[in-house]
Amino acid sequence: MEYLILIYGSEAQEAKMSQAELGAIYQEYAGFTKSIHQSGNHRGGHQLQPVSTATTVRMRDGKRVVTDGPFAETREQLGGFYLIQAKDLDEALGIAERIPSARWGSIEVRPVVPPHS
Repeated sequence: MEYLILIYGSEAQEAKMSQAELGAIYQEYAGFTKSIHQSGNHRGGHQLQPVSTATTVRMRDGKRVVTDGPFAETREQLGGFYLIQAKDLDEALGIAERIPSARWGSIEVRPVVPPHS
């Protein structure tokens, strides 16, 4: 089964980190990504640009309403994602807990609805 792993963290907290701290985190992510590639769990994933680059689209009364920024103000912002293959939720949670930013942010694991025949 496929699972989408959504990685949330505080952009304000990240902005306070030194280049050395950020470099160490990126190295951890590289190691994690390599490990799920090698295990066959990795299907895709990317880091996202800061939330300040987001644009939200809504349709109201047949008209498009576009706003700069995220849909809602939150303490944590969506910073990236992995699409993985796992035999069940327990395996997906085991993979998610190894994500480096799980130590200070939050990781959401959601099953992907399989394509309809």
